[in-house]
Amino acid sequence: MPETFLTFQKFNDAGLANEIAERLRQSNIEYQLEDNNKIFDPSFANNTFEPDINLKIKPEDFSNADKALEAYYKASLAETDKDYYLFEFSDDELVEIIAKPDEWGRFDYQLAQKILSDRGKEVNPEIAGMLKTQRIKELAKPEIVHSYWIYAGYIFAIVGGLFGIIIGWTLAYFKKTLPDGTRINAYSVKDRNHGTRILLLSIIGLIGWIFIRLYMVADQ
Repeated sequence: MPETFLTFQKFNDAGLANEIAERLRQSNIEYQLEDNNKIFDPSFANNTFEPDINLKIKPEDFSNADKALEAYYKASLAETDKDYYLFEFSDDELVEIIAKPDEWGRFDYQLAQKILSDRGKEVNPEIAGMLKTQRIKELAKPEIVHSYWIYAGYIFAIVGGLFGIIIGWTLAYFKKTLPDGTRINAYSVKDRNHGTRILLLSIIGLIGWIFIRLYMVADQ
């Protein structure tokens, strides 16, 4: 069975992605770089701001990778330009970055702590660890599913549509990766049960419509 690699970080800059990957390699952490760039963009937008390069590592390596990058970013903090936008942030805004590192990125997380320290408001490691733990608990909560998606799933299931299969599978089996590498179900037990029913009904409905279609063709 192939080893599982999960997305550890996303990039829109290939150079930066390779630089971070090299840091992981130096720490003996296996990785995979997955480039999702489109050869042809039908919108012609060529949006370079959308992260499209995934750096993947094994779930058990997330903690070591965090430590390796923490040391890497700390070493580069002294070289940060003083016009970097975080220097304009208030103390409360910097604390929010420390509380939600997954939204801001590892460099901003380290720099926010340094700026607070320079202002005489150092965040001790225990507090930072507690904030990380609390954030993981928040991210582990089931995603909210609007009722119209469930209604739509049942409707598509009845008419035998492929959309019913997609909605059902997503609700029943989709998982999300937490910052510590843990993989959990994205939706609540109740919503997953709906997803399983929608998926089964959609498959039955699709098969039924195929048989009806074949019967109609044969009867012509």
